[in-house]
Amino acid sequence: MSGTRKSNADGKPRRRGNPALRRLACYAFAIAFVFAGWEITALILDTPALPTPAATVPVFISYASEMLPDFLTSLYRVLVSLLIGVALALPIGLALGRCPEADALFAPVLYILYPLPKIVILPILLVLLGLGGAPKIALIALTIFFQVIVVMRDAAKAIPQNTIESVRSLGCTRIDMLRHVTIPATLPDLFTTLRVSSGIAIAVLFFAEAIAGSTGLGYFIMESWAMISYTRMFAGIIALAILGVLIYEAFDLVERRVTRHRR
Repeated sequence: MSGTRKSNADGKPRRRGNPALRRLACYAFAIAFVFAGWEITALILDTPALPTPAATVPVFISYASEMLPDFLTSLYRVLVSLLIGVALALPIGLALGRCPEADALFAPVLYILYPLPKIVILPILLVLLGLGGAPKIALIALTIFFQVIVVMRDAAKAIPQNTIESVRSLGCTRIDMLRHVTIPATLPDLFTTLRVSSGIAIAVLFFAEAIAGSTGLGYFIMESWAMISYTRMFAGIIALAILGVLIYEAFDLVERRVTRHRR
């Protein structure tokens, strides 16, 4: 049977390896693979603009304490932006997906605004909100908002109509339908778009901090570039990569916890 646990030749259940150790081993391989490619590329190009990992890692360690405030600032901006964007987009996307009349009315608005690069409104946000963290958070939240609303709208639309009718025949209210059908059915799509959106959010954050900021990893990287300190610049890039991995892994962990019913 497919649900039985595999056994060894002596009939005893086969022990699975520690998932955390397997995860760490995979990351160790990934880091080695990336560093090897980086090292080879740096040796081939032989330019100060691309230092080797061996030259960059000690600089990363030496600047770790100096980068920590910028790391935490960038982390805060990304997390708050994701929270705002998802909190606003999730109910709207689900409503559009389950209400054909509303979708017919607002879908053209979505089609017009979604392809528009949100980064172009950064100057407007800077005028309205100043040069602090608010315009950066607003820009990322706006980008995430459209990303999530499109995915959740399509996910809600994809729920089979016969499933909806079966649940309605049991006398379920709209709230029951939302809790027991719509949200569970669309959770995997939500976490997929959150992982994709986290990468987009970090890219937008870098751009916003680089051109209009004095804090954050984006500013640290561009400041290093202006100083022609390329090892320092790549140390900031490593920190930004770590930020992305932490957010991605956090979403992956939460997804495994809340979507156990689909496994």
